[in-house]
Amino acid sequence: MTPAVEFTSQETHEESNNQRLDVNFIHQLDLTAGNLSLPNEIFLKAAISLKDQVVEMTWEGRCSTSAGTRKMVDPTVYSGLLGTAFTCLRSYEVTGNQQDLLLCSEIVDACVAAAPASSRHVTFLCGRGGIYALGAVVANHKGDQQGCDLFLNLFLEVAQERALTIGPEEGGFGMSYDLMYGRAGFLWAALFINNHLGEGTLPNDLLLPVVDAVLAGGRAGASDNPACPLMYRWQGTRYWGAANGLAGILQVLLHFPLSKEDAEDVKGTLRYMMNNRFLHSGNYPSSEGNPRDKLVQWSHGATGMVITLCKASQRIRDAAIEAGEVVWKSGLVKKVGLADGVAGNAYAFLSLYRLTGDSIYVERAKAFASFLYHNASKFVAGGNVGGADHTYSLFQGLAGTACLWLDLATERSRFPGFEL
Repeated sequence: MTPAVEFTSQETHEESNNQRLDVNFIHQLDLTAGNLSLPNEIFLKAAISLKDQVVEMTWEGRCSTSAGTRKMVDPTVYSGLLGTAFTCLRSYEVTGNQQDLLLCSEIVDACVAAAPASSRHVTFLCGRGGIYALGAVVANHKGDQQGCDLFLNLFLEVAQERALTIGPEEGGFGMSYDLMYGRAGFLWAALFINNHLGEGTLPNDLLLPVVDAVLAGGRAGASDNPACPLMYRWQGTRYWGAANGLAGILQVLLHFPLSKEDAEDVKGTLRYMMNNRFLHSGNYPSSEGNPRDKLVQWSHGATGMVITLCKASQRIRDAAIEAGEVVWKSGLVKKVGLADGVAGNAYAFLSLYRLTGDSIYVERAKAFASFLYHNASKFVAGGNVGGADHTYSLFQGLAGTACLWLDLATERSRFPGFEL
C-alpha cells in the first residue's frame, strides 16, 4: 500500500558495539577509480558460498543430536534459525535454485514445532508472526495451496489476539508497539504476506484496527510533549531507532493508508526528529533526550532513519541524504550484522540509491560489502559478531552479509525484515 503522505523539508553496551575500526579502510580509497567495487558475479558466488556455510553451521550441524533429532534453541528471524530460512528464501529468489526453497520449507516446518517457545511475541523478527508469514510465502512458492492456507490460518489466529488492538501506552497486556517485539512487528509480518501473496490477502479491516492502536498509543505516549505528535516507550525508554523505537514504528505506519489527521501526526513526528538531531554531526539520538552521539547503525542512529526517510516521501529526500552522509562519514563499525554492523549500514546506501538514482550510493554500498568480503573471517575470529551463538544469525551475524551480497548481485535490495 502506498500512503498519501506529503512532507515539507524543514549506552554502555551499545557504545561498545559501535566503536569505529582503528583504520578507516573506506576513506583511504578512491571509489571513482574502482579500487573497491567487486564485480556482481563475485558477490553472487560469495553469497552462495556463505549461505551454504550458514546452513551448515545453523541447521545441518548444530541442530542435530546423536539421536538424529533436531534441537531447537531460537526459532526467530532476528537471531535464530528462521533467519537461515529467510536467507535461503532470498537465495532462491535470486538464483531460482529449488534446493534453497525446499531447504527453507524444511527449516520453517521445524520452527513451527518450536513456535510455543516464542509464543510471547507475534512479530516478524522475534515471534510467531515471522514463522507463519515466511511459511505461507514459501508454501506459495512451492505451489502448495493447502500449506499456504494452513500458515495463513495460523497467522489469522495471531491476528485475533485481543492485545493487538487495545491497550494504553506501554502496551497493555504486555504488548509493546515496536518493530522487534510489538504491534509494529506484527503489522510488518502482515505486509510481508501481502507483498508476496498479493494485496488484500490480509484485508485492511483486519489490519487497520492494529494501526489505529499503534497511533493511539503513540499519542498517549506523547501527551507530555506537544512538539512531538507520537512517542513510544520500550522498557521505559523512549527510543528513536529502528529496532525498538520511532524509526521502526513510523516505517511500518507509512505503508498503510492514513487519514489526514494520522498522516499529519506521522510527518510531524518525523519533522520533530529531524529538528532534534545532533546539529554538529547530523546523527540522530538513540533515545529521547540522550546527549550521546555514539551510535550509527540500524538499531540506533542515522542508518534506520535513512531508510524510514526514504520511505516517507520524495519531498524529504534532503533529510534522507543528510542521514546517509552521517553513515558514510562515520566509517566502518566493528560489527558485521544487520542490526549494528557494516552490513546493515550498507543497506542505507541502497535505499538512497532507489530514492535518488545516484550511482554513488551503489558504490558506497559495494565499498562496505567489499570490506566484508575481504575481512568477514577476521571479524569472526576477533569476536566482532553478536556472540558465539549468533555468529551465523541474520541480524547479528553472517547471514545478513549473505543477503547483502545477494542483493548487490542483482541490484535489487530490501533490508531484511524492514523494507518490502
